[in-house]
Amino acid sequence: MKRFTACLIIISLMINCSYASAYNKSVIKEENDIHDEKKDSGLNISAKSAVLIENNSGRILYQQKKDEELIPASITKIMTLILIFEAIHNKKISLKDNVSVSEYAASMGGSQVFLEPGEIQTVDTMIKCISIASGNDAAVAMAEFVSGSEPAFVKMMNKKAKELGMKHTHFKNCNGLDDSIESGHYSSAYDVALMSRELVTKYPEISKYSTVWMDEITHSTKKGDSQFGLTNTNKLIRTYQGITGLKTGSTSKAKYCLSATAERNGVNLTAVVMAAPDPKERFIEAASLLDYGFANCSNYTEEIDDIPLKEQKISSGVKDKIIPRIEEKFSYTLCNDESAEKIKRKISYKKDITAPIKEGDDIGKIEYIIAGKKIKTIPIKAAESIKKAKYMDYVKKLFNHFLIA
Repeated sequence: MKRFTACLIIISLMINCSYASAYNKSVIKEENDIHDEKKDSGLNISAKSAVLIENNSGRILYQQKKDEELIPASITKIMTLILIFEAIHNKKISLKDNVSVSEYAASMGGSQVFLEPGEIQTVDTMIKCISIASGNDAAVAMAEFVSGSEPAFVKMMNKKAKELGMKHTHFKNCNGLDDSIESGHYSSAYDVALMSRELVTKYPEISKYSTVWMDEITHSTKKGDSQFGLTNTNKLIRTYQGITGLKTGSTSKAKYCLSATAERNGVNLTAVVMAAPDPKERFIEAASLLDYGFANCSNYTEEIDDIPLKEQKISSGVKDKIIPRIEEKFSYTLCNDESAEKIKRKISYKKDITAPIKEGDDIGKIEYIIAGKKIKTIPIKAAESIKKAKYMDYVKKLFNHFLIA
């Protein structure tokens, strides 16, 4: 019995040692991973969460708790701006449209431009108020103008978030005012980067607003006209080379947040910091992230004229060959150890190109591959229209053939 008890004790000790060893290895590995990330990047980010992405491909260049669900504050308005520009793009609204301010919109606290109930401003002015001064009242007024009500607009925001793959985001309002994770209003650094990328790449005209340092609007009310100054909350637009935007956010609960976008020599980046300890630190750390990206990335472009394209055979047409063309150049952002020499180009055409063919029809494609991964596909199009051959066209071809013979 004593021997049996002793054996049980030994087995128990062995199991505990095994668990302890596995746990210690896991902890050591986790600590090493964190250490290596900071060692590799040389960055020391004090914000609770941060991410840096390259906008051309969406690749993540740096991450620190990128998926942690946090309070986004006014960077919520990035999604609001996406939906506004989408409505403009779809011609649902225009920049010159007049927007009437409701009692509810005018009642917003926090950062505001002090719109009054019944006041009318253009869509263009409202975008200025949102982008430059982070006006909560302007954001709600535009939400109501686009969708009829803020709740309806918020549904659109959450739908768009799903479309963009924002897995750690849910909106309860259009401006980020008085939000909390418990209420169901939250986002993550990576999700903010995704919607920032969508805004600056799909609607680059946002930079005409987001890079303005100071402007003013005119309040026209029953009391008369008065000027109101707008000052940009993003201090990087005065100090950082190539800055294109984008949006700040801060509340007592959210701390200090920033999504900063910048472009240099064809390299387009988005840096997001969330829950930074103080307002200055968010700008310093966002600038550090952007510096890191620009130091490790470069743009490679292959011009259209540099790509060899040959005439292709076409069947059943009035001509035997068709001229191909491409309408866009290849552009790719090289990062870290990538080089242009590693990019492979593969040109392929449809096996059976048959008339009739219209100018602009797809007749092939160019695939670009790096390290075995397809990075871009560019369509090859017909540079001319070729009609289907009729009986007399075949007779002419035959006659010409005999003449040449």
